[in-house]
Amino acid sequence: MDFTQIYNQYKDKVYRICLGYTNNNEEAKDILQDTFITVWQHLDSFRNEANIGTWIYRIATNKCLRSLENIKRRSKLNNSVLPDEDFQREDNQNNKIQILRKIISTLPELDRIIIGLTMEDIKQEDIAQIVGLTHSNVRVKTHRIKQKILNKFNEYGRI
Repeated sequence: MDFTQIYNQYKDKVYRICLGYTNNNEEAKDILQDTFITVWQHLDSFRNEANIGTWIYRIATNKCLRSLENIKRRSKLNNSVLPDEDFQREDNQNNKIQILRKIISTLPELDRIIIGLTMEDIKQEDIAQIVGLTHSNVRVKTHRIKQKILNKFNEYGRI
């Protein structure tokens, strides 16, 4: 498989994963670009020990984590609380998606990785390999993360 095929196959999912981390289109695009530069540079050294998608998602999540660390260092943000924004109480799909992204952005980094990959329909076995946990641990964490998100939605009266 050549780089162009790989890029075309994975770019949209990688972008959405990055957007889930950053909640910022430009930052997500930068990380997407950085991810595929790394993929291109190291494609010849990929050993096919894992699925290429798993390898790419691992690179993307590592880049997202580094980006978040840099942002935290620069701005000393506290991601444990939702931003104080006046959300419109409209029940349109875009508003709910924006709220979901904001809620996800408040989760701990590992939880963001797991739920972001889950939302992209990546198998739990692959997620376990990407994040370095057991499959059963990922299954339990996924359930708990979904419950946290549901609780935050309920807290804000959004369901």
